[in-house]
Amino acid sequence: MSVTGLAGMYNIKKLIPDLHPPEEIYAGIPATFRLSVKNNGCYLPSFLIRLECQTGQFIVFPVVLQNSTNNGTVFFTFNQRGRVPLGRITVKSPYPVSFFTRYWSFEIDGAVTVFPHLIATYSSGGGEESQATGAALRRERGLSGELERIYPYSGSEPLRMIHWKHSARSHDLLVKGFGRCVVAPLMIDLDALPGQEVEERLSRAAWLVQRWVGERPVGMLLGGRVLLAGIGKRHGLMLLKELALYGSD
Repeated sequence: MSVTGLAGMYNIKKLIPDLHPPEEIYAGIPATFRLSVKNNGCYLPSFLIRLECQTGQFIVFPVVLQNSTNNGTVFFTFNQRGRVPLGRITVKSPYPVSFFTRYWSFEIDGAVTVFPHLIATYSSGGGEESQATGAALRRERGLSGELERIYPYSGSEPLRMIHWKHSARSHDLLVKGFGRCVVAPLMIDLDALPGQEVEERLSRAAWLVQRWVGERPVGMLLGGRVLLAGIGKRHGLMLLKELALYGSD
């Protein structure tokens, strides 16, 4: 009994688990987490390792080699938005003879931000913009877009704009004039969005951010604050975090 007890405890002693959340987590939608365990032992592998999360999700690894890390996937579903602690992970093993199951519990530092549940909407709460969200375009001169005209070279245009084929047929250099499609910023007014409850309006705002921030500048009017319009994934995550934590102060 003493020998098997020592072998069982040594089997899990050097194991360090960790939980790695995805970049985007929405309430009510299963999120994929990476669950890992690292064997810091230098000499022996660990056998029959079960990683168990506080929610009941678990992964079993038949063997974790020395000085290596094993990874698996678990799915968490959060019912509400906001900051949620990652909780506890328990490392268990019945090794070596399955008479007893020995375990260690680890508190995972940090928390995840759960974004509001997504509800599709086609109104930004911004008056005329709410009638056709995403449809407003205006054309300006630029270096991209469609070819609009051919005109004489003035000396200020970059050489790559010269239309050499047309210039060869003429006595003067000719350059290509392009248009540029500029999308009007989308300003989301939380208070003006449809919905009786604030949670519904937050969900509609989150859908608008997730839908449009990769294609056009998106800003927000939130609780008397103005969040300036921006574009791209990083800006979208910032807006979604503001929605997730709204009213939690």
